[in-house]
Amino acid sequence: MGSTSERPLRADAQRNRGQILTAASQAFTKCGLEATLEGIAKDAGVGIGTLYRHFPTREALIEAAYRSELAAVCEAAPELLAKLPPAEALRAWMDRFIDYMARKLGMADALRAVIASGADPYAQSRDLLVGAITPLLDAGAASGELRSDVTADDVLLSLSGVGLAAGGRREQADRLLNLLLDGLRYGA
Repeated sequence: MGSTSERPLRADAQRNRGQILTAASQAFTKCGLEATLEGIAKDAGVGIGTLYRHFPTREALIEAAYRSELAAVCEAAPELLAKLPPAEALRAWMDRFIDYMARKLGMADALRAVIASGADPYAQSRDLLVGAITPLLDAGAASGELRSDVTADDVLLSLSGVGLAAGGRREQADRLLNLLLDGLRYGA
């Protein structure tokens, strides 16, 4: 919705767009650049024309799928904080971040194609992720559950390291996340 002259999407068009983005994220994560747009449309339950109406190029679809994944992980932070104590909310968010990171790594070749076309899908990623982590840390510090001297950027770098180091080994990632959370609790 870039300009005010654009009309909001109808409910069915929003649903189609969401189904396309979900199918695209799964396809590009699993198959990289080998994923076909026809297969994505079929998995989304829409026709290829509907896919092209929403995403006129392959690169536009890849970028939108990545941004959708990013938005989902960032939007989870306030939802988790509303339901759980701050330290538990942070730990649950860390799980979602590791899942997001695994999908992002799976989409690496597809994202490189977007970058080669001149777009920058990562332009706001760091700011959005830091913005999601900050309220979790602030709430944890205010409650006395988490230390107050660690920045959201520190946590983001640590989480990225865990995601890369674990390399899809979820059990190991869980142990590392627990260790990171213990460090965030130490001295609180």
